[in-house]
Amino acid sequence: MTIKAFLFASAAALSTASGAFAADAIVAAEPEPMEYVRVCDAFGTGYFYIPGTETCLKIGGYIRTEYRFGRDLSGTSDWNFHTRAQLEFEAKNDTEFGTLASKIALRTNTNDSDSSSNNTFLDEGYFDIAGFRVGMQYSWWDDDLSGETDAIASNETRHNAIRYQYEADTFKAGIAVEELEDAYDTKPGEHANNVGITGQISGTAGVFSAYLLGGYDVDTEEGAVRAIIYADLGPGQLGVYGAYATGANYYYEESEWTVGAQYELKINDKWAITPGAQYFNNIALSRNGEGFGGGDAWTGGVTVDYKITDGLRSKLSVQYHDEDDGDDEVFGFLRLQRDF
Repeated sequence: MTIKAFLFASAAALSTASGAFAADAIVAAEPEPMEYVRVCDAFGTGYFYIPGTETCLKIGGYIRTEYRFGRDLSGTSDWNFHTRAQLEFEAKNDTEFGTLASKIALRTNTNDSDSSSNNTFLDEGYFDIAGFRVGMQYSWWDDDLSGETDAIASNETRHNAIRYQYEADTFKAGIAVEELEDAYDTKPGEHANNVGITGQISGTAGVFSAYLLGGYDVDTEEGAVRAIIYADLGPGQLGVYGAYATGANYYYEESEWTVGAQYELKINDKWAITPGAQYFNNIALSRNGEGFGGGDAWTGGVTVDYKITDGLRSKLSVQYHDEDDGDDEVFGFLRLQRDF
């Protein structure tokens, strides 16, 4: 074989080999497209889809600090600072039974700069579906007026509960069974491990809206009823309310009966001023906690709300309380709150 023939043969062999290796070459896979967070507008503003699911999530909360004043507010001191931080998660998605909604709210309260005094807890944790709500939630007794003069509920208004509420365009009706196990002594040496039943109906007609609420304390075998009526009048809203208790019970024990009113004057988008007054009849509980007696009392005051800017608002409340056979008292707070 000549040298020229040898070179041609070698080149042919190399060409064949390189073609074989090219056929077996490893090709890098293209990266999968990244799934960015998508806005979910099916349930209102602020929701986004959890990646890879059809569940919509909303994250929010607030930071609040306020200066409180009143007689012996903190020990023998007549003033106290209070700060709260709250983080809330709301998740919703459509199901064959309607919207499945849930809420988790984590709250931390502190009254001074000592971090050991912080109190962090589950403020709310429940789910809603087909009108039912199950879990830690606020009772309808927590619903009150926009001002700070009214006292129309007693004791803790947050419970583990099961409730059902029917809702139409202008009418709502519901019933709830609530576990009442907060610190509450109706009789000496007796502690709460109790059940309460509440029911509410509400409706709107033109400029009027009304709420009627009842609660029955199974342990004390006493109950209370409460009514609130709102009317949009002029540049604001009038609120009139009343409550009656058959005897001392978990839901209401401030007095045997009470009536009050407020008017929320909406000056503009930033300012609102709400004067109010409330009268209490038979404010003293009997020694065994079974009934009311004693004198009367009344409270009057004003609440001023001011929106400083988007997400930042303030509130000032000044109240005066006077009762038979008791000392007069001025109390209230100045609050700053950042919502997000």
